Amino acid sequence: MSILRLEEWLQTPQGRYLLDWEQAALDQCLADIFGYYAVQIGLPGIDLLRANRMPLHLRCGPLARSGDEFASVCASADALPFATASVDLVVLPHALEFSSQAHKVLREVERVLVPEGSVVVTGFNPLSLWGARRLLARAGAEFPWRGRYRSVMQIRDWLGLLGFEVQHTAYGCYAPPLRGPRWRFLDRPGARWWPVLGAAYLLHGIKRVQGMRLIAPDWRSRKARAKRLSPVAQRDGSTRTMY
Repeated sequence: MSILRLEEWLQTPQGRYLLDWEQAALDQCLADIFGYYAVQIGLPGIDLLRANRMPLHLRCGPLARSGDEFASVCASADALPFATASVDLVVLPHALEFSSQAHKVLREVERVLVPEGSVVVTGFNPLSLWGARRLLARAGAEFPWRGRYRSVMQIRDWLGLLGFEVQHTAYGCYAPPLRGPRWRFLDRPGARWWPVLGAAYLLHGIKRVQGMRLIAPDWRSRKARAKRLSPVAQRDGSTRTMY
């Protein structure tokens, strides 16, 4: 139920401000991630994979709604119905801060990703004006202030323990959490002067597998072998192969 209500909030002016930045950041990040299978976990009514060029996109939602044309798969984020090492890309839009099993969600993501597969996480930054607004919220507050915001450092630590290498981090949305566009002029100076204080972040990690290495062709040995087998001219005009 959390995800559906968060989707509703994202359609408000304040939510659209956040979603517009996240969609642009995801478009830039996902355009150059290649493979076959991409999965979006959460917010199934919003196509966050639109810029990715993989042939198969799946959007997972927690509930099956009558006539729901968006969610391809009905599943919980901490119990994914995918085979181990079968997915090339997983996108987690705000899935960790509104889950009581955030560690388990990341473990499931690590399980289903292929070696060198990518996970992209978006979330609310607790070290921001929006994070301060959440601290002032009472129990049972409306979305998005009821979530448990996870810092970038915390997510990086969790991913590192699971064998991921963080490739890219981006921050955005520097206006205070007020209705209307009045303070959005702060986005440009904020991105330049205090980038880590943005209300939202995007983090891209790659699953590394210890002990794996690419085996390149042994061109040097092949060249030496070819040289040993080269024909040599004889005095009588014939040739013979040198070993």
